[in-house]
Amino acid sequence: MARTGLGKLADRSLIALSELADYAGAFGNPSLRLGVTGLSRSGKTVFITALVHNLLQGGRLPLFDPQAEQRILRAYLEPQPDDAVPRFAYEDHIEALIGDDRHWPESTRRMSQLRLTVEFLPRSTIARRLGRNRLHVDIVDYPGEWLLDLPLLDLTYEQWSAEMIAASRRPASQAKAAEWHALLATRDPTAPADEPLAVKSAEAFRRYLIACRDEQVALSFLPPGRFLMPGDLEGSPLLTFAPLDVPRDDIAPRGSHWAMMARRYDAYVRHVVRPFFREHFARLDRQIVLIDALAALNAGAEAVTDLGRALTDVLSAFRHGRGNPLMSMFGRRIDRIMIAATKADYLHHTSHDRLEAIAGRLVQQAMDKAAIAGTDIEVTALAAIRATREAEIMEGGERLPCIVGVPQAGERLGNEVFDGKREAAIFPGDLPDDPQEALQGAVEGQVRFIRFRPPLIDKSRWDLGPSFPHIRLDRTLNFLLSDFLA
Repeated sequence: MARTGLGKLADRSLIALSELADYAGAFGNPSLRLGVTGLSRSGKTVFITALVHNLLQGGRLPLFDPQAEQRILRAYLEPQPDDAVPRFAYEDHIEALIGDDRHWPESTRRMSQLRLTVEFLPRSTIARRLGRNRLHVDIVDYPGEWLLDLPLLDLTYEQWSAEMIAASRRPASQAKAAEWHALLATRDPTAPADEPLAVKSAEAFRRYLIACRDEQVALSFLPPGRFLMPGDLEGSPLLTFAPLDVPRDDIAPRGSHWAMMARRYDAYVRHVVRPFFREHFARLDRQIVLIDALAALNAGAEAVTDLGRALTDVLSAFRHGRGNPLMSMFGRRIDRIMIAATKADYLHHTSHDRLEAIAGRLVQQAMDKAAIAGTDIEVTALAAIRATREAEIMEGGERLPCIVGVPQAGERLGNEVFDGKREAAIFPGDLPDDPQEALQGAVEGQVRFIRFRPPLIDKSRWDLGPSFPHIRLDRTLNFLLSDFLA
């Protein structure tokens, strides 16, 4: 089994000890562990960068109560608490966004962490007298591909193999899996272990996963995430395994190829997945789930359904529920979740409520479960950094709500290919009033969302303020942080 009862008990003990250490270290001035959860390309790095920059620079955040009430005295970066984790490259990401060749930060390829400290004026007289006027916000960034591993915590090798093979035989995936399927057919799983075949199978399986990811065919069936983004495990034996066509509930014969693959899968879960969850996700206080629903809508109904399935499976691994002071010493839980549909600036504001409804419907099952546990949940359409502005154009006597910005080089709309320099006004289409219609593919071919370059920051623009323009970042921060700054 990948996750035994003894393993779970050991995990809980280690988590409790870490939480007790956190609690003792933060006595008087608490720390808040913010989980920024999102699959690859959902906008985690941009969100973290925008959050930090707005608080450091005193950005325009009218719906963030502590800022609006002028109770934020200052914010600054401090060394992160975990010396074994690289620092989040905040300054490099800012340079990428505002440099001469402004562009979005590169996809995250490794784990990183940042501690932001906020000094504030408490509302309570008692809190002021106790000197409770600082909050440490600890944020972790990581490759979104690794998030897909969390459901493996509760799957045996045989169960995982059966699910992966079934998914690879679906019409949308089958052609991409042809090379790996051919290798599957060449070997009896009960035959003696064969290392060269294991290497070939793992490489073919990895190529299949990458092809699925690049075309957003089946996000929910892409683990192990390290096959897609290996980080420091590149070339490790931990990544030399692949699914086999074996019974879900049987046991591998000793010395067989099947037994070797199962052993490596268990090692991957034990040495990669479980520590990743225990050290970075099991001690969260708040969570924001970033969802790039527009990219899935571009890819079609199957991609939308699969995105919802992937996020639901991932969210089931987290500990949600209302916390209390005693629990915070031994068992933190996530008591607030913000579900955020990212890249809202790719739509006119008249469609934002529809985008929110689609995002909420995608993770409805996970939200219902968290709400029953006592977690507060909100859903929003968000652009942590706004790349467009709004306008209207007349077409065929009809007034169309458009967005205006600089499309990234190579983006295509019909026969037009953009050069990354010229501004364009684009009508992306309308989302349906009923989110279920979008999930069933009703918008396929009716909408087209293209990617834009970061905004050109003009400090003379009054509405940009001293930081990046955004859509609802202030509302998001208010929900996630304001009670810790009361």
